[in-house]
Amino acid sequence: LGVPAAAYVVPGASGAGASVRQPHAAVVAAQSMPEVQATAEPEQASAMGLLAASLGAGAVLGWLGARRQQVASAAGAAALAIAPAAGLAIVDYDAVKYLGGTDKVDLNNANVQAYRQFPGMYPTAAGWIATHGPYKQVSDLYEIKGVPENVKALFKKYEGQFVVLPANEAYFIDRINNGMYR
Repeated sequence: LGVPAAAYVVPGASGAGASVRQPHAAVVAAQSMPEVQATAEPEQASAMGLLAASLGAGAVLGWLGARRQQVASAAGAAALAIAPAAGLAIVDYDAVKYLGGTDKVDLNNANVQAYRQFPGMYPTAAGWIATHGPYKQVSDLYEIKGVPENVKALFKKYEGQFVVLPANEAYFIDRINNGMYR
C-alpha cells in the first residue's frame, strides 16, 4: 500500500495498452474527505501489532524447532548455571574428619555408623548417643536417663575417642539415619 499505482489501463482508452497515470488511492481519499485523519485507528494499530507479534513469535518458534538440539543444550546449561549448588554447601566443614573418618568421633554430628569402629558400641550404645543430645561435653553422656550400666561402661572405655563440637544442623539431623545402608 505504500507504493503508488504506477499505471492503470483505462477501459475504452484510445490505442491498445494505453496507460494513464493515476494518483495513489490514499491521496485521492485524503483529497476527497478532508475530515479524515491520516493516522491509523486504534483497532487497526492493535491488529497490526498483533499480526507483527504473531509473525515474530512464529519465526522464533520455527528457528527453535530447527535447532532443537542446540536449544536443549543451551537450556540445560542455563539451568545448571542458575541452580543452587547444595552439594557444595557443607564441603568446607572443618570437622568432617570426626564424622567417622578418624579414630575420634564427634558426639553431636556423627551418624550411628561412625561408632562401628569401636567394638560393642554399635548399635545399642551408638543409638543412645544419637537419640540424645546435643552435648556440651563428653561427660554429658553419663547424664542420659535410662542408660544401662553396661552401656555406660562402653562410654567410659571409649571416652578418649569422643569429641564434642557444636551441633551442625546439616549433620545433626542425620545422626540416626543418613540414608546410607552399605
